[in-house]
Amino acid sequence: MDQGKEQGWTKPVKTGVLVLASGEVLEGFGVGAEGEAVGEVCFNTAMTGYQEILTDPSYAGQIITFTFPHIGNVGANDEDVETVDFSRSAGALGAIFGLKPTEPSSHRAQTPLADWLSSRGIIGLYGIDTRALTAFIRDRGMPNAVIAHAPDGRFDLERLRAKAAAWHGIDGTDLVPSVGAKERFDWKETSWKLGSGYGVRDGEPKLRVVAIDYGVKRNILRLLAEAGCEVIVAPATAPASEILAYHPDGVFLSNGPGDPAETGKYAVPVIKALLEKKVPTFGICLGHQMMALAVGAKTRKMPQGHHGANHPVKDFTTGKVEIVSMNHGFAVDRDTLPANATETHRSLFDGSNCGIALTDRPAFSVQHHPEASPGPQDSHYLFQRFVEMMEKSKVA
Repeated sequence: MDQGKEQGWTKPVKTGVLVLASGEVLEGFGVGAEGEAVGEVCFNTAMTGYQEILTDPSYAGQIITFTFPHIGNVGANDEDVETVDFSRSAGALGAIFGLKPTEPSSHRAQTPLADWLSSRGIIGLYGIDTRALTAFIRDRGMPNAVIAHAPDGRFDLERLRAKAAAWHGIDGTDLVPSVGAKERFDWKETSWKLGSGYGVRDGEPKLRVVAIDYGVKRNILRLLAEAGCEVIVAPATAPASEILAYHPDGVFLSNGPGDPAETGKYAVPVIKALLEKKVPTFGICLGHQMMALAVGAKTRKMPQGHHGANHPVKDFTTGKVEIVSMNHGFAVDRDTLPANATETHRSLFDGSNCGIALTDRPAFSVQHHPEASPGPQDSHYLFQRFVEMMEKSKVA
């Protein structure tokens, strides 16, 4: 009997594996880019927006397990990419699906997901028990692992185990340099509308915002532009003097990947200087953590993190509960917040901090993603809150 054949049928060759640092091997079928990548495995519970998720720069260094089984059914297109630089592959290293990605059936699709994964250099794996892997992460935390795809199904598992075990991990690593802008640029694109696509801010801007890019998402910049702001994007390493030289009405601290304490080594002094000048400041995700560090709080690594588009968060300033998008593996330690930082938002899943506002400075930040992409738009009002803060400060 030929190798790979049993009782008249051909046994499928397992062309993909996930090898955990602890030694476990999950076999499946490779899709997308060939090769191998080492990263931290997390799970995402969103049911839509897989392309936005995979191109979110905050996922640098991570392999995403999708809990929703039907991935690929809307294909991929150029409009749903969240990285600012289309030529950059910043975002997730790998993607894990329960089922084989389906062929697209959306009028917006330009290419099947499998082909798009290949073009982005993202290694995919399907045909494994994603429920079991999700339960493993929930109970034991996000593991380091190697994801590999080889069409011939040949893998040196011992080498891959050693590679996964030797990886330094995200904790203690600054990943911002791999995803952030290297030089300043201007942004004018506004939100997407059915039938016309993305727009362009027209007319004279009401306010000038400098967005510090730690790995910013396109839709954040779109909503700032849509709010009537002139948006200047500055590198994460830009000194406070350079940012202040633009005479901003406000400063935005963007999302991004990695350990906030490491990024904070060069970002925190800049933010402190801006806060001392009482420049209105708004932060999202990593930007939230940066602001907290700048006022003396601390951050901590989370066991499983928050990744999904269905997270309930309470806004104590309004008393309302919002359903939001989340993507973070670190959190601000509420117990370390100073007296001048008030908690404004809290996760109703695990009680972790999701927002602060300073009582002596025009500054606030949130852990979740109010721009969605993907996800609900319950928190879009935060951009208007930022605009109102800048207008009030400008009048004063």
